[in-house]
Amino acid sequence: MDIIISNTNGVPIYEQIKEQLKSKILNNELKSGELLPSIRVLAKDLKCSVITTKNAYTTLENEGFIKSIPSKGFYVANINKELILEEQFKKIESLLENVVSISKNNNITKKNIIEILNILYEEEK
Repeated sequence: MDIIISNTNGVPIYEQIKEQLKSKILNNELKSGELLPSIRVLAKDLKCSVITTKNAYTTLENEGFIKSIPSKGFYVANINKELILEEQFKKIESLLENVVSISKNNNITKKNIIEILNILYEEEK
């Protein structure tokens, strides 16, 4: 499994693992029902603690991205498309809160922000 861990970016290792696995699930690189590496195998591959990989898997399970089947392992859960969309809306909302805060602190108008957004949307086509 292709997961890259950085010891210098300040993000906890379990969070890096969780986010990369979540991204692979959301991007359909990991398919629904696919068996994930065991906690021990993943820890060995990433050269980290089994507690670290267990924390990543537990968090992903709590968020509904993976499921545990006792004595069989961890599998990618059947993802509800509405859950995925809601997750993306949360990310966008958080980023926009930062944009609004920066804009208000620097007297940048909503009209200016909308112009920037429109330009960025056009560039993405």
